[in-house]
Amino acid sequence: MKSVKRTMGTMALAAIMILTVSCKDGNKEEAPTPMSSEMHQETMSGDEMAMNNGQDAKAEAILHEYFNLKDALVNDDNGKAKELGNTLAKSLKAFDVSNYSDNEQSELKDIIEDATEHAEHIGESDIKHQREHFKTLSKDVTDMVAITGTDKKLYEQFCPMYNKNEGGAWLSMNKEIRNPYFGAQMLKCGKVQREIN
Repeated sequence: MKSVKRTMGTMALAAIMILTVSCKDGNKEEAPTPMSSEMHQETMSGDEMAMNNGQDAKAEAILHEYFNLKDALVNDDNGKAKELGNTLAKSLKAFDVSNYSDNEQSELKDIIEDATEHAEHIGESDIKHQREHFKTLSKDVTDMVAITGTDKKLYEQFCPMYNKNEGGAWLSMNKEIRNPYFGAQMLKCGKVQREIN
């Protein structure tokens, strides 16, 4: 029994060491997995995941505002993140889903409702809570991009250390890791999970 406990303790210690080492500033990124016109979704079927070829200027504007918000969190700028959260919430509320199929409209309405709520919370919170809401907002924006499409090459990035090692993903237009969940504290913690183009 003692040997089992010792083995389990050793394995737990090894896991902690691996996570710690993986998020040092000198880490090497793994090669991202290229994704052409589909994104992995847990809530959508394969056919629904295919990105639309038609581009929507308002969807692109929302994506641009999301990246500005991400950059404010990377820079630990609570005030700018509040401002951008409110701007993003307004843009999400104004997004017109009528150009999409009935199924896509239904999905987009759910995504936009959830994303708007998180953007509004970011607009009125301290930076710790902004980052908590940004995690869910990032999933919402990723889900939205799966439907609306984009002409930009995006990178889904992931930090395994965020939220007591639960981890958190975000989108970026750059391969280089700039962590919005830790900012200057652990700026380069994370890796590219996949490319979205």
